[in-house]
Amino acid sequence: MHPRRLAVVLTVMITMVLTLSSVSSADAATSTSKLSVGFGCASATGAGRLHCFGRIRAHRASNGRIAPLTVTSPTGLLPADLQSAYKVAGLSGAGRTVAIVDAQDDPNAEADLAHYRSQLGLPACTTANGCFKKVNQNGQASPLPAADYGWAEEISLDLDMVSAICPGCHILLVEADEPTDASLGAAVDTAAATSGVVAISNSYGGAEDSTILAADAHFNHPGIAVTASSGDSGYGVSWPASSQYVTAVGGTTLKKASNSRGWTETAWSGAGSGCSAYEPKPSWQHDTACAKRTVADVSAVADPSTGVGVYDTYNSCGTSSFCDLLISLGLAQGLDGWAAVGGTSASSPIIASVYALAGNTGSTTYGSYPYAHTSSLFDVTSGSNGSCGGTYLCTAGTGYDGPTGLGTPNGTGGF
Repeated sequence: MHPRRLAVVLTVMITMVLTLSSVSSADAATSTSKLSVGFGCASATGAGRLHCFGRIRAHRASNGRIAPLTVTSPTGLLPADLQSAYKVAGLSGAGRTVAIVDAQDDPNAEADLAHYRSQLGLPACTTANGCFKKVNQNGQASPLPAADYGWAEEISLDLDMVSAICPGCHILLVEADEPTDASLGAAVDTAAATSGVVAISNSYGGAEDSTILAADAHFNHPGIAVTASSGDSGYGVSWPASSQYVTAVGGTTLKKASNSRGWTETAWSGAGSGCSAYEPKPSWQHDTACAKRTVADVSAVADPSTGVGVYDTYNSCGTSSFCDLLISLGLAQGLDGWAAVGGTSASSPIIASVYALAGNTGSTTYGSYPYAHTSSLFDVTSGSNGSCGGTYLCTAGTGYDGPTGLGTPNGTGGF
């Protein structure tokens, strides 16, 4: 064995032994189905810094770590499942463009997207055929930002969800230089200025502060549906989901069922919701517990335990089986294959893609359209995301509630 490889193996073995000694029997008994791990881009802190809202279904590895559960074949909810659950099967999007805004670069974005689509029987979406385009925050093909394993996971999720819901849509990936409100805002403006874009998805956020009202200008693009994830930390508000100019997208747990719909949904415990401290209440919101903007507006699947299938191969160790072992032990960054993924990072591009399928964004006013078309949504009436005195702000119920908003798509009529 090569000395460098031997050193890595010894490091892995030592790490496993040391970590195992600290794992309690209670930890070892933790149910795999309930475990998830955040993307590597989920921990940004500091003024003006934003983080992604994605989580990977995980397992308790032999060394005691909670590590991504990756496999070699498609897993999780796939395009046919999502199209069935949200009643959008057979719709194409007529070549409309959904823009994905993320930070950093995913060098494997187009190749991973191609693999996802080919494996699942979706039409090719490439730079060559004009369906896919990747640019920096200034709209140029180069230079691209520095690559990042965590943001690559986010990018793969976003691209795959557009593909799953709107196979005929074109996709524009705009990569911000860094995960800050300034860079990501510039990327949103670039997306909005691009011909053909009808919806822009933002699967990231951060804490509200006094600067958000000025930064809101980046999301003020009438005639384009701008969606934003509500967050993955349960009850509580993040921005830009709280912006008055976006459709704030909450999260659900989606399961197959024997009812007439074929599916059931409950509020996901991790979905963000609540009252903004700064954003004015849009004229179309009429709930009574928040004097200012209430989150969320609508929702879609976000629970990693009922997560969506995603394909991603950008990682810190390569493509060998040994790399797969390191990832499975939580000792390498990134992914190398298929994983079931959740978080409201999944629900935002799903809703953006339904907006694209509907084709109404040219005449819509920010997030108002679903409020006038609630009969075309599945009302989610059970589940909770935290403690708020038992009110609708954290508890799902008939009609509007915080974690799931007005509900989830029942076809395109609500968008």
